[in-house]
Amino acid sequence: MPKTVIVNDFFQKGYTYDRIEAPGKNFHPEFRPELTPRQMLSMGIFGGCYMTDCKEEFPEDWFKTARLSPGRKDISLNFYGVDASQPLSIWQEKGWLHPEDPRGWFQWYCRYFMGRRMEMEDLRQIKRWKGIRRHIGAIRKNCGPDQSGCRPRQRQALLHWAYDPRKI
Repeated sequence: MPKTVIVNDFFQKGYTYDRIEAPGKNFHPEFRPELTPRQMLSMGIFGGCYMTDCKEEFPEDWFKTARLSPGRKDISLNFYGVDASQPLSIWQEKGWLHPEDPRGWFQWYCRYFMGRRMEMEDLRQIKRWKGIRRHIGAIRKNCGPDQSGCRPRQRQALLHWAYDPRKI
């Protein structure tokens, strides 16, 4: 049975969507994220300022160990302690955002993880997710297997896209 979610946060007021799949289940066969949103938030992403106003939309346990900064972006909260993000204004300018997910890819992933499906947008975002894999190749080419601190910006970027950079 679908569950309708009503969103009232800083970016969206009265936006609704249906969760038609069980959380964390029935992903597209080409979409195999290595980390859940909860794991990503606990590790430290986006300077901690990404999900501070939308806790009502997602499970409470996602936020128990999340590294959040309710004020401004705090890069020290990122897993690698570096900034690997472009400002939201750049994403808006480049047309990378879908109107239903004004925060970008991670918002799409959180909602997809929770069971929302939008066929065309899902395919677009999965294609983008697959494209980020190029950073894995760059890390493997330039870093030894025991150099977990090598290329921290690329590793942090991979983390932002649900790849586990600790496995490279």
